[in-house]
Amino acid sequence: MATARPRRVEHTERTRQALVTSAVALFTKKGYAGTSLDEIAKRARVTKGALYHHFNGKQALFEAAFEEVESQVVRRLSAALRGAGGVWETVRAGLGEFLQVCLEPSYQRIVVHEAPAVMGWERWREAEERFTFGVIRQAVAALVEAGEFIPLPTEALSRVVYGALSAGATTIAGSAEQKKTSAEVGQVIDAVMQGLRAVRASPAGAD
Repeated sequence: MATARPRRVEHTERTRQALVTSAVALFTKKGYAGTSLDEIAKRARVTKGALYHHFNGKQALFEAAFEEVESQVVRRLSAALRGAGGVWETVRAGLGEFLQVCLEPSYQRIVVHEAPAVMGWERWREAEERFTFGVIRQAVAALVEAGEFIPLPTEALSRVVYGALSAGATTIAGSAEQKKTSAEVGQVIDAVMQGLRAVRASPAGAD
């Protein structure tokens, strides 16, 4: 029989989650510089003392908000990659989901625009290794192993593909016509994928 979790532990986790949820909303709306810890605590309906019990400052809270957004992205992309169909179809579905993510304000503001400056380039890149890049590497490896991509070094190929997707996300986030730009980026990514696709022999007797 599972042991019931202490109420204190549950309360602590709910408080932390409320603070992170509040931080995501306010950092998305007002940016890092424009958001105060007082506002985050007030929106979460906790005291500032409770905030400092969980986080030692605004940057620590921003990093928790970043991880919250990225964790949601990873869950969405991973779900797409587990969908019905072959490897080629599920990876393309995952890329379509990524393009949808790139249109969302929280991803644009927190991950694309703010994180490199707030966290510092190196720390941001290290965090991305644990999140989006990990999913991209998994997808590329699956394509290579299934013979869908021409045989290339998986690690180098994953980083090139990830770099292209990161550039696409930045392009979309900075565009005045984001939906149009997203469609254009999708066309380019699809063309790149087709260019990397392994040539398959035609069935016997086919023209």
